Amino acid sequence: MKKVLLLFLVLAISSCSKKKDMASDQVKKYYEGFKNSKYNQIRALISDSLTITEGDYTMAFTRESFYEQFKWDSVFKPDYSLITLENEDEQIVATVSVNSLRFEFLKNNPLTCKHRFYFKSGKIIKIENLECIDANWEIWEKERDSLVKWIKDNHPELDGFIHDLSMKGSKDYMNAIELYKNR
Repeated sequence: MKKVLLLFLVLAISSCSKKKDMASDQVKKYYEGFKNSKYNQIRALISDSLTITEGDYTMAFTRESFYEQFKWDSVFKPDYSLITLENEDEQIVATVSVNSLRFEFLKNNPLTCKHRFYFKSGKIIKIENLECIDANWEIWEKERDSLVKWIKDNHPELDGFIHDLSMKGSKDYMNAIELYKNR
C-alpha cells in the first residue's frame, strides 16, 4: 500500500511539473507570436474567449476580436522581449519589455510590465496586467493629453483616435503622432 501511495505522489508531482512547464512554454510561444507577427501561433494558444484585465478595467475578446487588437498593436511596430517567467500556483507571471513607436512618443520606451496568465484546459483564458515596473504615468499622461488636445484643435478629422482600437484607429494614432512632431 505504501508503494502505491508513493507512486501516486510521484506521478502527481510529475504531472504538476509538466503542467507548469507546458504553461511556461505557452507563454513563451505567445510572446514569440507577437515578436514574429504570427497571429495563428497566438490563436492556437488562447481559449475561444480571452479576458484581459488592468485594475478595474476588463476587456473581453473572442479569438477574432483579439486578432483586431493584434493588428492594432502591430501598427506601432512593437518589439517584445520576455525577461522572466515565474510559476505562481496555477498561473505564470511574465515580465515583458516592449519597445514601440507609441511608447517612444509617450516617453516610456521600453515599457516593462508584469502579466499573470491563467489557463483552462491547456489554453490561456485570462491575462491580468499587474504592474508596469518602469512606467512614468505622469509623463505618459502629459504626452498623451498634449497630443489629444493638439489633434482636436488642429486636425479634428483625427479626433477620437485615442479610443479607436481598430486598425484605422492605430493608423490615425500614428498619423497624429507624425503631425504633432512636425507641427
